[in-house]
Amino acid sequence: LVLELNQVIIPTYGTVPDQQNLHTPEWADFDDKPDSLFFNDGQRRIDFVLVYEDESKKMTRKRSDHKKQKRKRQAYESNLINNGLQLEATRSVLDEKLIFVKVHAPWEVLCTYAEVMHIKLPLQPNDLKIRDSAFSWFSRLFRVDENIIKPEQEFFTAPFQKEHFSNFYIQDKDTFFNPATRSRIVHFILSRVEYAIKNNVKKFGINKLLDTGIYKAAFPLHDSSFRHLSTDPNCPSERYLLYREWAHPKNIFKLQPLDFIRKYYGEKIGIYFAWLGFYTNMLIVAAVVGVGCFLYGCLTKDNCTWSQEVCDPNIGGNIIMCPQCDKVCTYWNLTITCESSKKLCIFDSFGTLVFAVFMGIWVTLFLEFWKRRQAELEYEWDTVEYLEQEEQVRPEYEARCTHVVMNETTQQEEHVPYTACGKCVRMTFCTSAVFFWILLIIASVIGIIVYRLSVFLVFSAMLSQHINGTEAIRKYLTPQTATSVTASLISFIVIMVLNVVYEKVAILITDFELPRTQTDYENSLTTKMFLFQFVNYYSSCFYIAFFKGKFVGHPGNPVYWLGKYRNEECDPGGCLLELTTQLAIIVGGKAIWNNIQEVLLPWVKNLIGRYCAAARSEKVVPRWEQDYHLQPIGKLGLFYEYLEMVIQFGFVTLFVASFPLAPLLALINNMLEIRLDAWKLTTQFRRMVPQKAQDIGAWQPIMQGIAILAVVTNAMIIAFTSDMIPRLVYYWSFSVPPYGGHSSHTMKGYINSTLSVFNISDFKNASKPFSPWFGNQTTCRQVYRDLRYPPGHQHQYEHNIYYWHVIAAKLAFIIVMEHVIYFVKFIISYVIPDVSQKTKSKVKREKYLTQKLLHENNLKVVKKTMAKIADNIIKGVDSTF
Repeated sequence: LVLELNQVIIPTYGTVPDQQNLHTPEWADFDDKPDSLFFNDGQRRIDFVLVYEDESKKMTRKRSDHKKQKRKRQAYESNLINNGLQLEATRSVLDEKLIFVKVHAPWEVLCTYAEVMHIKLPLQPNDLKIRDSAFSWFSRLFRVDENIIKPEQEFFTAPFQKEHFSNFYIQDKDTFFNPATRSRIVHFILSRVEYAIKNNVKKFGINKLLDTGIYKAAFPLHDSSFRHLSTDPNCPSERYLLYREWAHPKNIFKLQPLDFIRKYYGEKIGIYFAWLGFYTNMLIVAAVVGVGCFLYGCLTKDNCTWSQEVCDPNIGGNIIMCPQCDKVCTYWNLTITCESSKKLCIFDSFGTLVFAVFMGIWVTLFLEFWKRRQAELEYEWDTVEYLEQEEQVRPEYEARCTHVVMNETTQQEEHVPYTACGKCVRMTFCTSAVFFWILLIIASVIGIIVYRLSVFLVFSAMLSQHINGTEAIRKYLTPQTATSVTASLISFIVIMVLNVVYEKVAILITDFELPRTQTDYENSLTTKMFLFQFVNYYSSCFYIAFFKGKFVGHPGNPVYWLGKYRNEECDPGGCLLELTTQLAIIVGGKAIWNNIQEVLLPWVKNLIGRYCAAARSEKVVPRWEQDYHLQPIGKLGLFYEYLEMVIQFGFVTLFVASFPLAPLLALINNMLEIRLDAWKLTTQFRRMVPQKAQDIGAWQPIMQGIAILAVVTNAMIIAFTSDMIPRLVYYWSFSVPPYGGHSSHTMKGYINSTLSVFNISDFKNASKPFSPWFGNQTTCRQVYRDLRYPPGHQHQYEHNIYYWHVIAAKLAFIIVMEHVIYFVKFIISYVIPDVSQKTKSKVKREKYLTQKLLHENNLKVVKKTMAKIADNIIKGVDSTF
């Protein structure tokens, strides 16, 4: 049988037989054992389940379509049997149209494909001594009880080879391949078995059969109900234990049983939860420092001199501000911004600078320590050499391999789906498509900006503000605030709508690109989707932080967008508070939306499904039918979970200088996210096909790029968006002679010194306000700190010496901050090795054992064989003499 498998399975992956020679599955009635994971004989384990609708029961399509579907399905199942799999079909208990085909892989098939797929399996138990860390006593308080979920035994492993069968640690054939490995092997076979040949083109794989509706579902089984233990004594009820000790909300402060998660769901899901848990733990430090900086701002806001001047009726009450738009806007009093200036003192303080520098170092520590943790998991979970040895070519890639090229390394011919010229054409097309859609996102952002500019006129007319008015609404609902909040909400809605479109576009582009392996496919799709999402989510924040209020001219000569809309101005306190508002709306709205989409919708769908099933029947339902009524996980698997967290990581790092509470909000969200994702996977979704994963893929370099960019953005936010640098320049240079009139360094007079003066008679007719001027004053003050010479000066309305001092200080600050943080990041990266010494020792020990057991044993076999030959020769010589 093994020789037949070697000859039939590996080279051909099956051929389409004649209709007369089709093999069909065994038929069996349900044996009323709802928790059984075996065929009706109770011996053969169910490794996969296929579901289809009986064509004879269908009433919606033509009979010819039904016959075609039936022929393809019968050919496919026959080829599965030819490839060594065993099938058993059972009709549904609740719906007579549904047929469940249970798939079992015998021992010989598992061994053959374990060798084909280079699956690593145990050689012997790990004999290296494990030293407990100094903090192990503390971590035990948060670990899962070892009496409930026993720690997994560590083994030294090697790629399985049938000829070295006796060298592997096999105590029981039934448990040597765990259920996750069995399901992965069966899915490998299902993805490569043919079902038709049309025009010399092979059609194969379960994915195509699912896409065309020939099968309705294909999935491995959960081993039990999540609510109670299995009634089958042979079932370990791992799903129930995962729900009880991991997914239940009561475990929110417990550490995750990562080895148990990996054992049940596979390495790909295991490494996601390992990364998410590590990221969440690192956020604790960032959240503590961020809250400290926020509290520092709250405690020092009452000592904020420039805010006191804004609120002082004798200072801010006597400062009349110029209109912020043409004609319909009126003159207004600076004291209107008193409340916003107090809030700004909380976020725009010296603590913000300290926190921005700290986060630049924190993100480096996070990435470096994660590399070490990831290296440990790679070794413990046997994925160190996964990409080189174990990962197989995608079936979609294999099907297109029609061109023959010479491999430069092996000097042998190999088949590829396109020539070098064809590859260049594909890459050019894909790159152009990506840039086109990115430009489309930028166009939507420009549309939001135009909305801001146009609606500001409307709010200025509706929320009319007179100098002598006393309405309370003026304190909190200014035209700027109304414009900012509505624009942020519209921006959030546009982001959510565009996400749906860009997902389909990115998948189409990646499918056309035709990556070779599943890892290449996911990395390519990840890069495209993140570029889309990066521009989609962050563009509005970049606009507020670095462009709004920077190119506006002055009241006598404003700058216009599209020749029509006057450019936006910041409040007298700057745009930092608006950036904080934008971040809070997007981050909060995104978290709420994602939870509704990811958790609430599957729960409602399953609730409706269970209600309908209960209304139809009260019969005992088998495990495979219970799992069928759960929600499918989707083709992209954990892609959106990673994307959600990396986008959050960007908000936490890129703009943290404007919102020090971001790490705290992220920490709270992630503590809930871990349990919600766990609850969702364990209770609401079918069991995913276990997959190998060496690391978190393209997300690692993406986060490294965000970390580098975060240093620049935070330095620029402090320099150009916040008012810290102008205040420091005034305090140290312009509050004292020769520029100032104070005898010592002080912040007094800062507001009066930084708001430029404008003569109202210099207004152009196009921008002159309709409202009359009250009082005898002939001047008004600029809203933004543009630092210009007053009217009557020989260089009136030109930038003064204070402006150039501030610009020089801002540029110097950016250069110094970047170089200091980058230098510290370099030192940290150099000092912290990517792989710990403990892991290196384990890898060396495993390689030594592999050589000793697998290669030296070959020499022993040769010696024994040669000894027998020598004995026979000697015996022959003796008999001759």
